[in-house]
Amino acid sequence: MADLFAVAGAGVVTAPPRTPPPGPPPEHFPAPWASDWGEDPWGFWQAFAYRGVRQGFRWIPPTPEPFLMGSPQGEHDRFHDERQHDVMLTRGYWLAETACTQALWQAVMGENPSRFRGERRPVETVCWEDAQRFCERLNAEAVGPKHDLQPDLEPARFRLPTEAEWEYACRAGTTTPFSFGEDITPEQANYDGNYPYRGGKTGLFRGETVEVASLPANPWGLYEMHGNIWEWCRDYDGYPASPETGGERVLRGGGWIDGARRLRSAFRYGSAPGDRDDDFGFRLALGPEPGQARQAGQERGRTDRARSER
Repeated sequence: MADLFAVAGAGVVTAPPRTPPPGPPPEHFPAPWASDWGEDPWGFWQAFAYRGVRQGFRWIPPTPEPFLMGSPQGEHDRFHDERQHDVMLTRGYWLAETACTQALWQAVMGENPSRFRGERRPVETVCWEDAQRFCERLNAEAVGPKHDLQPDLEPARFRLPTEAEWEYACRAGTTTPFSFGEDITPEQANYDGNYPYRGGKTGLFRGETVEVASLPANPWGLYEMHGNIWEWCRDYDGYPASPETGGERVLRGGGWIDGARRLRSAFRYGSAPGDRDDDFGFRLALGPEPGQARQAGQERGRTDRARSER
């Protein structure tokens, strides 16, 4: 039976069916750093606790066969830099089930840059460089000392997901514009409902972030992959050429201020690594540093979008 979620001002919303990602289970489970762990209809999960703040992760196995990254030519509101192509992820990884919260950021960094305050809200107004510093500090203080427990294993590290890892997890086995299907509503994601997808009915515009895990999860148990905040990725993995503008990094998912078309699984947004905005945040990945995703094709286009476009 599908989960039911109560959404403020919207009654009850039905979540997509729980479907564990295909592929092998984690080789070493639970990990030395895990505070709690288990298996449920979404698959394997484990969590760590840092200074009293818990963060859960979901196991994303290596792809058993190539997945289609990007959007088909017939997808409504697609952009030319979303060229559809096959990608193989040859290594599994753990992905945080929510964006990094302000509580976790505060515990690690000792301050809070966010505009919309709340311990369970996602941290925002952070740049890619800030996210990298956060990962470095968390690795040094929380994970590094525990490697002696399994010295024969390749060290796992908190890091940002690659773009290919992010899109694979966001799609959760789907090929539609959203993991929820062909369309999306403000009851499923936090965005500007005045700009619906495909000219549909207008809806709620909250005008701010919401707490993590307050909207339905995708079929693999990951919350707010669509909307709420943009999520920094490590690089442009899965698209072979460098960004035309040089030093940009990619963000995925769309934010609370964006229209629905920017929340599509394939939508790509590029920004300089020092840029901050009140809808820029991130989601942690955990695992050995990945190699380049295996993919075919060479062309790509610009990723930057005018912030006035919704």
